[in-house]
Amino acid sequence: MTNLLLSLFLGKKIDPSQQATRSRIGSFSGTVGIVCNLIVVAMKMALGILTGAFSVIADAMNNLMDAASAVVTLVGFKLAEKPADKDHPYGHARYEYLSGLAVAALIILVGFELLKTSFDKILHPVQIAYTIPLYVVLAVSVGVKFWMFLFNKKLGKMISSSALEATAIDSRNDAITTGAILLSALVGKLSGLAVDGFVSLALSVFIMYSGVQLAKQTISPLLGESASPELKKNILSVLEAEPKVLGYHDLMIHDYGPGQRFGSLHIEMDAQDSPMECHDIIDNLERACLERFNTHIVIHYDPIITDDSELTRLRNVVADILHEQDGRITIHDFRMVRGTDHTNIIFDMVLPSEIMPKRYEIKEMLDAALKELDGNTYYTVIEFDMEGFN
Repeated sequence: MTNLLLSLFLGKKIDPSQQATRSRIGSFSGTVGIVCNLIVVAMKMALGILTGAFSVIADAMNNLMDAASAVVTLVGFKLAEKPADKDHPYGHARYEYLSGLAVAALIILVGFELLKTSFDKILHPVQIAYTIPLYVVLAVSVGVKFWMFLFNKKLGKMISSSALEATAIDSRNDAITTGAILLSALVGKLSGLAVDGFVSLALSVFIMYSGVQLAKQTISPLLGESASPELKKNILSVLEAEPKVLGYHDLMIHDYGPGQRFGSLHIEMDAQDSPMECHDIIDNLERACLERFNTHIVIHYDPIITDDSELTRLRNVVADILHEQDGRITIHDFRMVRGTDHTNIIFDMVLPSEIMPKRYEIKEMLDAALKELDGNTYYTVIEFDMEGFN
């Protein structure tokens, strides 16, 4: 069904990496969401009023907010399509994240309003007229919402969209919610117990919890979360395939929205290699990351000396001392500046975030160990790096 709709409205050739395609798919999802939700709202509202089932009316209001969420998603994708300009040189793709956050806020609002009303229904229960049309509408609603879950999940996976994934989860929650209402209607019919208000209360908590989880997912990239392990692995695989690259560190990725990722990293190359050759290799690596992973990478070149026996010995000594302190500590960009009476050893030390506050204690320990081995020959000049960038 989803494939048929995609081919009818978007054509057979779909390139998810293009922002225009993302916008069309997002708009398509929003349009389908508006239509389906409004149909479900009309059916539930009519039968909820006729039968006096408040949980059904509340579920209809939830679906009405889903229609509003679909409008927000549609607008978000249209705004994200705007090209980069003078004020926003990185583009406007983060509007897609903002639309996902707006959807989460609407979900939480619906859950809170339902929570308040549910208490009143528990304290003042009403008689519900359980009818076959009520059961049929609820069952149809479950089917529609479950299809919308599969529909948005497939579209979200196709274009790696957190907004569509949020919409898919919301549709799944709606299917569960309506299914619970259908079950409570059957229980109420068979037992005569007034469970409508209690079901509404449970559903309100579930809806609010889902909204909070969705908000966390959409806020995280806006705050500047780390690049995905898969993207890191892909970028590093490009570096490792180049024999001239002897090491790499400080990989930083900045996400300005789907398809708008920018980053930087350092690579180590032999200082004796031709600078022009190294520059050409770096250009090729940057181009490969852009073409294969749609990520703009700027690579900094760190020349390292490979034929200095004292430097090699000292680097191994420092690495061993730090490894005994904590096996997770690593070093890079190691170099020496020789003076008349002492030598400065300059390097970057990579620390896990939890031991970063102890960095100066670790430096003092290292200085003391080096002094014990070689007297006052060496002085350390250290730049401390977070493990998350290395």
